[in-house]
Amino acid sequence: MLVASAALAAYPDRGLRFYNRGISGNKVPDLQARWADDVLALKPDVLSILIGVNDFWHTLSHGYTGTVQDYETQFTALLDETTRALPNARLVILEPFVLRCGAVDDRWFPEFDQRRAAAARVAQHARATFIGLQKTFDDLSRRATPAYWAADGVHPTPAGHAVIAEHWRRAAHL
Repeated sequence: MLVASAALAAYPDRGLRFYNRGISGNKVPDLQARWADDVLALKPDVLSILIGVNDFWHTLSHGYTGTVQDYETQFTALLDETTRALPNARLVILEPFVLRCGAVDDRWFPEFDQRRAAAARVAQHARATFIGLQKTFDDLSRRATPAYWAADGVHPTPAGHAVIAEHWRRAAHL
């Protein structure tokens, strides 16, 4: 919402609308189930997606059995459907990221890194703008503790959200 707030303040005459359809705990299959209503029906000009953390995390704690291949195949299918339905929509894919603190421990690696790589491949396949976040937060974690950026290793703090928003604005040229 930081990007939306800044854009709405900067361009009050443009009639901009922003929709946040993110739901905590969702995985790609959850997006697929609600995609037609929550995305395609809105016919967005720009579509921004950050998905993938729960696709792995829930294999550790919720009995989810989705694999890296499932994530990549389902995410690719979702974006293929989107580009068919909305050929002029600009796609922005944010790299899923985690920090080693809170819920994130050695059990996450290397499989989580494979999912990050899959997100990059999906973005390339869809000709989407890809915003890398893991290296950014790894670098920032040398300046302040990982928990400063994501208290539980997964969910960004206000400072973490500000970093993501700034990277998004730069990538979108806003």
